[in-house]
Amino acid sequence: MGNPIILAGKKSGLLVLLALVGCNSAKVQEKPQQTQAVMEQKKEIDNILLAEWTGPYGGVPAFDKMKLEDLKPAVEKGMALNLAEIEAIANNPAAPTFENTIVAMEKAGEELGRAMTYYSIWGSNVSTPEFRKIQGELAPQLSEFSSKISQNTKLFERIKTVYENAQKNPLPADQQRVVELVYENFAMEGANLNAAAKERYAAINKELSSLYTTFSNNILADEENYVTYLTKDQLSGLPDSFVKAAAKAAADRGQEGKYAVTNTRSSMDQFLTYSDNRELREKVWNTYYSRADNGDANDNNENIAKILKLRDERVALLGHDNYAEWRLQNRMAKTPERAMDLMNAVWPAALARVKEEVADMQKVANAEGAKIKIAPWDYRYYAEKVRKQKYDLNSNEVKQYLQLDNLTQALFFTAGELFNYNFTPVPEGSVPVFHEDVKVWEVTDKTSGEHIGLWYLDPFARQGKRSGAWASPYRSHTTFNGKKTVLASNNSNFIKPAPGEPVLVSWDDATTFFHEFGHALHFLSSNVKYPTLNGGVRDYTEFQSQLLERWLSTDKVINQYLRHHETDKPMPAELVAKIKKASTFNQGFATTEFLASALMDMKYHTVDPAGMDADKFERETLAALNMPKEIVMRHRSPHFGHVFSGEGYATGYYGYLWADVLTSDAAEAFEEAPGGFYDKEVAAKLVKYLFAPRNSMDPAEAYRLFRGRDAKIDALMRDRGFPVPAQSKTNKK
Repeated sequence: MGNPIILAGKKSGLLVLLALVGCNSAKVQEKPQQTQAVMEQKKEIDNILLAEWTGPYGGVPAFDKMKLEDLKPAVEKGMALNLAEIEAIANNPAAPTFENTIVAMEKAGEELGRAMTYYSIWGSNVSTPEFRKIQGELAPQLSEFSSKISQNTKLFERIKTVYENAQKNPLPADQQRVVELVYENFAMEGANLNAAAKERYAAINKELSSLYTTFSNNILADEENYVTYLTKDQLSGLPDSFVKAAAKAAADRGQEGKYAVTNTRSSMDQFLTYSDNRELREKVWNTYYSRADNGDANDNNENIAKILKLRDERVALLGHDNYAEWRLQNRMAKTPERAMDLMNAVWPAALARVKEEVADMQKVANAEGAKIKIAPWDYRYYAEKVRKQKYDLNSNEVKQYLQLDNLTQALFFTAGELFNYNFTPVPEGSVPVFHEDVKVWEVTDKTSGEHIGLWYLDPFARQGKRSGAWASPYRSHTTFNGKKTVLASNNSNFIKPAPGEPVLVSWDDATTFFHEFGHALHFLSSNVKYPTLNGGVRDYTEFQSQLLERWLSTDKVINQYLRHHETDKPMPAELVAKIKKASTFNQGFATTEFLASALMDMKYHTVDPAGMDADKFERETLAALNMPKEIVMRHRSPHFGHVFSGEGYATGYYGYLWADVLTSDAAEAFEEAPGGFYDKEVAAKLVKYLFAPRNSMDPAEAYRLFRGRDAKIDALMRDRGFPVPAQSKTNKK
């Protein structure tokens, strides 16, 4: 992980090392003797992590047979096999063509792809100290492997020839797109550099790969090691469901009779919202926001400085002024300036709203006789009181209608209405899983019964699982070498309840659940032929998932699936009205904590990193932005894994806002339609233009085909309750 060479893995979001290499077939169309040599090596495979997936549904990962001792040999063997395939392509004496070069690359790397699927599971879902040791050993090897491909001169010459020929005589649209994406990635990764520059480029990537692994593991170490234990007299204000889950979390850690607030967002967020104990709120807040920033062996500040320096040096080899300029050249924003224009258009309105929110909270605190000034650890607590006062809306009351099982059925209903999908639980034991919490469903077309794929759900937090929520494809849809159906997964960190208790989640967590399912639907709906086209453009790929969030608050979902966990009665109309009325509540906080992180990400990558002191830079940059002292960045620099655990979101965190402009604008297309959010005509266009094509067409063009025009910022500002600019300067072109 960590080499930015390859952006969009063909099988998994974590398989960043594979996208230019492919992982969909073992066959390579090359010189007979070279093909034979590769095939002979493959015959010797006796490692389950490399073996072809067998069983039902087109084959599934053997998660029940994965052993950590097999991982390193599997990855090393997979890299060797893949490089042999690449050498065969590069040395083919036949003139370069789309078939013998690009298609051959798309087919290569199947074994390594399978090994990396297991690697990603250990890295994200079931990490252990033993795995982290192996991860540290493999990171530089994977970086070297990736560099051997990106810097293979003969290979690039073949790619370049195919690209230049396609510019003169265009290929069919999907083939043309594949050629352009492959060529662009190689060029961006220094394929045109001289030998000395290539050597330094590869060395930088190797060093970065180790730094990314260290950065990520430091965060995980602090999440695992810092737990706040409560006694019974410290539970005031906390919901019963949280108390029961905290008791279980403590018992699981050998602290029977106590209550554990774990160092994860889902636990921290609930505690800060409901706990009446201000001293403990401050402690939990500090513990969470100081992850990897404690001046100990797990401190990441020095790693940030090293990462920024190396990134800057690397893009300088390519002639770029800064990392952000290099990174954004193939994004929708195109330049750092355009991304900053959008953020700067929203930032003042967000700050103004924060002032209003803090004033409202301070009034409540004063009225209660609390002689305090609102601090960051008070924001969620008093915001909840303001919510009750202004909108008579109690978040804990809302939670009683947000049961995980029902929300899962709501996801399936939405997918059925928009995509015509049906979800059926697979018989227990028929599909291997890597943990007992994981459940699996088969996805089929409701009309034809055609098998679409499988959906895996890993819902609960546990030791060794990274925090947050994410989606991953274990296998992506392709048809160029035999049809491959989709294996998609969603992963959450809900607090596991005490036995027999329901899983009740917050409205924000329910929204995130829908968001990540949007990514899964993006995987499942793919209709592309070639693996490379399953990738994405970073400031566009969050759009589809953000849009799906909107269906949580539709009447059909609310009336059918948001039902009280005890009475099974649907959410009352009065409560629904309160939720909708309060939809813009606390947008100052939500927008500001996000934008602070996005702005910081861009600032880090547009300044000279020489002598960088990350802690000082964060403080000074936020001060210059007039960051409210009552709020902290959503992801403080030392645990900003999006940006420093790899390169997928580096200078790309703004992309959530960019995508949300599209989201708000697209949502209004449904609102304007006769059938609202369930309008069949608009839904068909949604699938056809915004989901199924994946990266087979330019995203701006895809959006215009859906909407008939470019998106405007106006809808976003309306959604957040901010003033709409007199003239929008940030239309998405």
